[in-house]
Amino acid sequence: MTKAGVQVRRVRKAIEWPTIVLAAIIYGLWGLLTFFHAAIPVWIWIPLGAWTVAWQTSLQHEIIHGHPTTNRAFNRLLGSWPLLLWLPYESYRISHLLHHRDERLTDPLDDPESHYWTQEQWDQLSPLHALVVRANSTFLGRVTVGPARSMYCFLSREFKAVRDGNTMHRRIWAGHALQLAVVLAWLLYCGLNPIVYFVLIVYPGTALMMVRSFAEHRAENEVEERTAIVENAPIMGLLFLYNNLHVVHHEQPMMPWYEIPAWYRHNRDSLVRTNGGLVYNSYLDIARRYFLSEHDTQLHPLGRAPAAGR
Repeated sequence: MTKAGVQVRRVRKAIEWPTIVLAAIIYGLWGLLTFFHAAIPVWIWIPLGAWTVAWQTSLQHEIIHGHPTTNRAFNRLLGSWPLLLWLPYESYRISHLLHHRDERLTDPLDDPESHYWTQEQWDQLSPLHALVVRANSTFLGRVTVGPARSMYCFLSREFKAVRDGNTMHRRIWAGHALQLAVVLAWLLYCGLNPIVYFVLIVYPGTALMMVRSFAEHRAENEVEERTAIVENAPIMGLLFLYNNLHVVHHEQPMMPWYEIPAWYRHNRDSLVRTNGGLVYNSYLDIARRYFLSEHDTQLHPLGRAPAAGR
């Protein structure tokens, strides 16, 4: 069978050992970086620490899509540890699966990962908030003020939901608090101030996450043309577990990360033709294009994302 003119992968392994090994590397590296933080030069510790926590979010993304085993409880235990501190795994899981309703991609109301606004939403913003949003649409803004804005908006919504008695959100934050207590206890045991950890590791790690999502989607009439491809990204591709080839992930969301590059190479012509040629040469290419220029309009150009076939 085919989807969008490309070969569809159907085989699923019971245990995906490359992802198990990857998880061991990530958590092992995080443990070493926190335990031996005082002995590691800061110019090595900060970028390696930021890489590690960002890498874990890529692992979490993989786990959200049913990897690396068929045991959901094991997968959840493997992925839910809050190395980023501020983002509960379950909140990320729910939001991201909503994002995968491809017919609603980029919609300001239906896609939780959309950066577009309706006219009504935009008109309600204060001048300062609108300025921050516009800055966040540039590459420089996304990796500097972007993490702060993302954390603030997310935590504000979550606080309101918990305060208003939302049972699901209260349950999510109760579980998150227990795991967060373990992470914080480890940091304190290692003699690492959690505030220092947040400023020097979590914040730049969140910025790295936002490099991937910056130009990932674009509002278009056709669903297939809303997802981008970033080629020639061997280092950042590994960090993002090859979701730089993001059109593959939306075509084949159950495909494990280590199979994506070869599958992309085999199907590249069909994928590029289907997504309307939305291809970037590298993340450096994206940074050059949009360093101080806005990636796209703030308002969704169609108002709302049209349904498939309309």
